[in-house]
Amino acid sequence: MSGAANPVRGEVGLCLDARECVLRPSFAALVAAEGELGPLLALVDRAAEGRIALGEIAGLFWHCLVERGEWDREALGEAVMAAGLARVMPVVRAVLHQILAGTA
Repeated sequence: MSGAANPVRGEVGLCLDARECVLRPSFAALVAAEGELGPLLALVDRAAEGRIALGEIAGLFWHCLVERGEWDREALGEAVMAAGLARVMPVVRAVLHQILAGTA
């Protein structure tokens, strides 16, 4: 992935599989995520209750990924799993915060 995340644009960075990924929860990305994962507020509620599933995290990241490059959906999911929830959850929280608060 090219470039660093720009927080002013609502972007969040995450290193997966030795690649810097930039996630941007744009309108189009969130509409696509909602089409797959269901209502975003319900996703936020599940995350707040600790009931967000690994597949939901990977799906949200997939739709918000700025540049997919050589990633495919399965490889992204595997990289999220390999990174571990301790490293991934702050990014999930940041993306969900952007969903709730909007970007600057």
